[in-house]
Amino acid sequence: MFRNNPRNYMNYRSIEEKIGQLFFIGIPGPDLDEQTQKLLADIQPGGICLFARNIRKAEQIRDLLDSITNTLPIQPFLSLDQEGGLVDRLRRILTPMPAPGKFNKVEEVKDFAGIVAEAVRILGFNMDFAPVVDVIDEPRSKFSNGLHSRAFGISAKETAELAAAFLNVLQENGCMGCLKHFPGLGASEVDSHEELPIVELEINELNSADLHPYKQLLETKEVAAVMIAHAAYPKLDLQETDQSGKLLPSSLSFNIVTKLLRQQLGFDGLVLTDDLEMGAILKNYGIGEACVLAILAGEDMLSICAGVDSIYEGHSAVMTAVESGRISESRIDQSLKRIEAAKSKLSPPLPFDTDRLNSLSKAIAELNDRLN
Repeated sequence: MFRNNPRNYMNYRSIEEKIGQLFFIGIPGPDLDEQTQKLLADIQPGGICLFARNIRKAEQIRDLLDSITNTLPIQPFLSLDQEGGLVDRLRRILTPMPAPGKFNKVEEVKDFAGIVAEAVRILGFNMDFAPVVDVIDEPRSKFSNGLHSRAFGISAKETAELAAAFLNVLQENGCMGCLKHFPGLGASEVDSHEELPIVELEINELNSADLHPYKQLLETKEVAAVMIAHAAYPKLDLQETDQSGKLLPSSLSFNIVTKLLRQQLGFDGLVLTDDLEMGAILKNYGIGEACVLAILAGEDMLSICAGVDSIYEGHSAVMTAVESGRISESRIDQSLKRIEAAKSKLSPPLPFDTDRLNSLSKAIAELNDRLN
């Protein structure tokens, strides 16, 4: 049963329940086992993201997502990273999907987005952490930052045009999208999964290249969610340092999240962190402190994608910060209003249909042939 009626932020039973809605978590395995049931009952997360470890068969995915929905008292976001190419969570279920970097025609992107939206909704998802709008031109394509082929286009203009086509069709077909990784990772020379990228961008290049897709897409008022990168930008006046004098990652930065994204670019939708268990964060901050700093920066949801202990630690740290007054309950309520607004736009899953999934798998193969 799909409950498209998120609770009003004034009517939560407890502060613990409010804080649970701020967490977008991964779960341990492919089943709703005893450990996972306890995790969901204890945290009552606002969102669940599935990864390769959770995905075995089409029927199994749908059963798992339906069970999660029926277990949680408030309708969750149910997401995955279905970008295509290197990041294709459904390759065990469907024909492997083409990488975004293979596209250069809007109509082909639209076909791709329609396939993705229908497939994920048949499987029970209501959200996709895509498209990547990092700008990767020819000089940047040589960097070992893990973004190879994951973004549309080879210029800021092309990235904006093709990503807009993907996002619009994805959402027109009932799957919420999410732009990533703000304010731009295209110029990073290392992978934030491993360490904190130090992005040596001047403000002019950031504005003309990396922020261009965000400016273009945010103007349409169709963007529901934005994911914040883990990176530092030492040449920008916005760059902050932490109490020890280290460069503060963008995902923990009030200047990047609130001043740049919310105030300067005018985005008041859902903002979430990239996975806080990445090396860029864990090598410099404990998971609990990272969660607190992200909320203080202005993000609405905290992504913790693997460690059960990390999820509990993060929830406890935010709870302690609220109790001590470091985070005000009114700050929590601001995020709850944005979470509720985004959830009100979610669509229910489509009826499970194996034959239709087989047809979509064939459509992917045909699309691959067109692109090769």
